[in-house]
Amino acid sequence: MSEKKRCGWSVSDPIYIEYHDREWGVPVRDDRKQFEFLVLESAQAGLSWLTILKRREGYTRLYEGFDPELVVNYNETRIQTMLQDAGIIRNRKKIESSINNARRFLEVKEQYGSFCNYLWGFTDGLQLVNHFRYLSEIPATTPLSDAIAKDMKKRGFQFLGSTIIYAHLQATGLVNDHLVDCFRHRECMEH
Repeated sequence: MSEKKRCGWSVSDPIYIEYHDREWGVPVRDDRKQFEFLVLESAQAGLSWLTILKRREGYTRLYEGFDPELVVNYNETRIQTMLQDAGIIRNRKKIESSINNARRFLEVKEQYGSFCNYLWGFTDGLQLVNHFRYLSEIPATTPLSDAIAKDMKKRGFQFLGSTIIYAHLQATGLVNDHLVDCFRHRECMEH
């Protein structure tokens, strides 16, 4: 039996393999999952995604299952507790921005009925499927991620520039960037 062909970035660590094979690129139409990825992606700024995945359990615990209704109420006492916990990246600006982003997230949800309605609205509700053969072809940003990042910044979101937004779009399956010879390329397509 031959080994499954995967995107090259995912094969260096068992955590990456698990994430690639089960989550990356799967279309997410659940607000709480979208918020989870926004928190994790913004925490990742300047670090490797593997660093964040290794701390995901800590983030899930400290962010109470990534419920923005709870996170929006975090105060200085809560921030101090989080800064003492090695289960996450202990960066005050990133923690404060995640609380701010919970507020902005709930405002978007109020305006659009759900955060997913807002985000998927940029693609008319359709997944964008790329057909890249090599990792070197995958861009760090696109006009789509530029537009979303600009709109989110205007709405007051923080730590979510175009590069982070493009990574978010890939992770949450709005964009399918699995390489064409990866077994997940077809599996992650919405039909």
